[in-house]
Amino acid sequence: MLAHSSSPLPATEPPAGRDLLTQVLLGLRLDGVEYGRCLMHAPWAISFPAQREASFHFVANGGCWLRTPGSDWLRLNPGDAVLLPRGSSHTLASAIDVAAVDMDSLAREPVSESIYLVRGQADEAGLAPHAAAEPSVMFCGTMRFNLDPLHPLLAMMPEVMRADDLAKRDPSVPALLEAMEREVAFDRIGACGILARLADVLAASIIRAWVECGCSDSTGWIAAVHCPRIGKVIAAIHADPQRDWSVPALAEVMGASRSSFAEAFTRTVGESPAKYVAKVKMFQARRWISQEGMRVAVAADRLGYDSEASFSRAFKRIMGTPPSAVRSSGP
Repeated sequence: MLAHSSSPLPATEPPAGRDLLTQVLLGLRLDGVEYGRCLMHAPWAISFPAQREASFHFVANGGCWLRTPGSDWLRLNPGDAVLLPRGSSHTLASAIDVAAVDMDSLAREPVSESIYLVRGQADEAGLAPHAAAEPSVMFCGTMRFNLDPLHPLLAMMPEVMRADDLAKRDPSVPALLEAMEREVAFDRIGACGILARLADVLAASIIRAWVECGCSDSTGWIAAVHCPRIGKVIAAIHADPQRDWSVPALAEVMGASRSSFAEAFTRTVGESPAKYVAKVKMFQARRWISQEGMRVAVAADRLGYDSEASFSRAFKRIMGTPPSAVRSSGP
């Protein structure tokens, strides 16, 4: 029987152990798919359907309210930015009692490749009180992670990540917000393109600040960031998911006995080493099959399974669907 200990594993490894996991976490690539500049005169409300990609909003002028299903309304002021990492459905509104229209129902005027202009329905009909009130100006985007949408790291993130909540921990966030405000205010040539690139960097900075400040539960990836010896193990698993990661092999990476390693890993990450390794393998397989068109038998062989059937059973148990369904549904 393993001795139980509630205290964290001492961080006796040099900082390099932490750097390995930090590289995995902060190596997240986040690319803008499309962006829209929205000009809306009150009263207005827009509903955004759920999507596989992340959603991003930057409020340049006017302010608005944001709500996700099951949550209270959140006030966004000029200069605020929010990231919805899992692309949850949500609503933006000038006031909480305005009936929302679907984003897809609003006409889009192309500005450049992957960038468009959206005006409210009243503006499109020429009915907006242009002289009476300044419009709400927002820069909204759709972003794609280089991770499967069901990846444990994305699942850990909150529904809404607000930039000003993290600005005190990352001095680059206020600077990026100010730069975006200037681009919107001066509306110079190429402003939309520059805003798109700034939005990509700002979203990545929001995630980095969240990772570094440990804004999550006491277990999982974020806990591992602050425990270099466990972080070293997780980094090794993700760097080579095809390897046969047995408990002895992982304990050797950490430099501990099998029993102390297994107990420390489970306490820090929140699940056993075997379960975590299996999950990482299945996420890798899902990406191979759905994005690269790899045959199921090839994925099973690469990941060390004795047969396609045993791999398929493990895949369905972890992912909730057979690998053949992943191929037909796409990435």
